[in-house]
Amino acid sequence: MGKLDGKVAAITGSTRSIGRGIAEAYLKEGAKVIINGRSQEKGEIALREMGGGPNVAFWQGDAMDQAKVEGIVDFAVERYGKLDIMVLNSGGVVNSAPVAMMTDEEWNLEITWNLNHVFWGMRKALQHMIPRESGRVIAISSVEGKNGKPGIPGYNATKHAVCGLVKSASKEVGTLGITVNAILPGLIITDIVNETGPATATMMGLPSFEAMIEMFAKESAIKRPNTVEEVGAAAVLLASDVAAGITGCMFPVDGGTLPY
Repeated sequence: MGKLDGKVAAITGSTRSIGRGIAEAYLKEGAKVIINGRSQEKGEIALREMGGGPNVAFWQGDAMDQAKVEGIVDFAVERYGKLDIMVLNSGGVVNSAPVAMMTDEEWNLEITWNLNHVFWGMRKALQHMIPRESGRVIAISSVEGKNGKPGIPGYNATKHAVCGLVKSASKEVGTLGITVNAILPGLIITDIVNETGPATATMMGLPSFEAMIEMFAKESAIKRPNTVEEVGAAAVLLASDVAAGITGCMFPVDGGTLPY
């Protein structure tokens, strides 16, 4: 038996990278999974590549669109009859800048993508889970949810806020069989990071993308970036029945980067 047999999961931003890794880990453990992304074409490609057959479906929508984020819950219930696990994964650095140079538009984009999307999805998922007195909510924060790097203040601020939201929600539903946790990945080299990394390195005042990778590796105990598979393993644990006593947790998958 898989660790998630009989469970239904929905994962925002999951046609590739970390979200895709979590989706594939859940499928291997017996869950039915709703994946999500902006592109219908990329969603259909992901479905074919994952090979999950009737156990995986795609919900098209942008995580900056409240109706689309909330709609994934309704779609999961319509498709598979319930929702047991909500993973709020979508997010990233959006054309950030130092505080003194950051525009209102840049700030609001960070808030919408990295924080509002988590709130919208968490609220909708909990509204479904509370009457059932069962469920798992997992938000993907970041090591920057406890640290802070120059040049990406919007990302840092929103990831800190996600951790606070998780802590508060966990105390609201802790007696109902529902857990709410955050995973804090360190640097993980995904296709998205390869696309956006050079610009992010520049924002952080670093000479190159390679210098950013080296900096994160040096800060860790394992002296290398973590992997998508390592995040997926943590997400399986937190979604499983054995994790019923783990809630309000900021679960790092960072190779020992955080000081505590």
